[in-house]
Amino acid sequence: MSLRDRIEACRRWTPDDYLPFRAAGRQVGRIRKDFAPRLQAFDEVFDLGPEAVALKARYADFESRSAALRTVVLALDADGAIRRLRNEDYAVHADWSEPPLLRLERGAVPLFGTSGLGVHVNGFVRKPDGLHLWVGRRAKDKATAPGKLDHIVAGGQPYGLSLQENLIKEAAEEASIPADLAAGARPVGVVSYITALAEGLRHDLLYCYDLELPADFAPVCSDGEVEAFFLWPIARVVEVLEAGDDFKFNVALVNIDFLIRHGVIGPERPDYPALAHGLRLPA
Repeated sequence: MSLRDRIEACRRWTPDDYLPFRAAGRQVGRIRKDFAPRLQAFDEVFDLGPEAVALKARYADFESRSAALRTVVLALDADGAIRRLRNEDYAVHADWSEPPLLRLERGAVPLFGTSGLGVHVNGFVRKPDGLHLWVGRRAKDKATAPGKLDHIVAGGQPYGLSLQENLIKEAAEEASIPADLAAGARPVGVVSYITALAEGLRHDLLYCYDLELPADFAPVCSDGEVEAFFLWPIARVVEVLEAGDDFKFNVALVNIDFLIRHGVIGPERPDYPALAHGLRLPA
């Protein structure tokens, strides 16, 4: 195993297996060709063709597009096509730099291959013997990656909240980090990927933050999503990342980004360029 294996795990998909999903004449996602026939039951919502699936042109604004897809999602959920509704919406973008074209139930996002945003926080402590990173273990009843290792704080970006508001909310829920301390998290860049998982296609942009924490701070989970926290020397983080897939797939990418930025992984490694380039999709 290697760090490159962690990156390759977030690049496993076959473009030819998917049809573009379009709204307002723009591509906003990708739908598996073998799933597209199930959408024929909603011919009042979609135009289905051999080259693409598109929301009908009569859905001409944000609210009508969102409402039309909500109806479809509820029917697909009743039919067992969606693993679990999350009762939380994601904004759907044709381009991450532009306003969203609609909102979509989080549990259905991988099914339609639309983009997802998230905030991921590297909580670290400086000690005399070097950097230490807080690591959480996800609860075993989590819908995604149960029992895997995670950050001190990470979460999807729901529609209607700013990134800062979401970061502070997640910090309180997942690790009992006070708002004034969480507000000190420093934005340090993004990680992006496309990969096919059991629940569908994940096309995500993760906003990464570094949060230096006091040595006497100990996180406590208040929402039941994390079963334990560990403060690991950075060398152990590297060791576990290289040994296997104990870390949740996208958490591994954000950790590799942290290791590069803090000089733990340096240019003397032969795979350094591949690691650095592999953390982000082409612009």
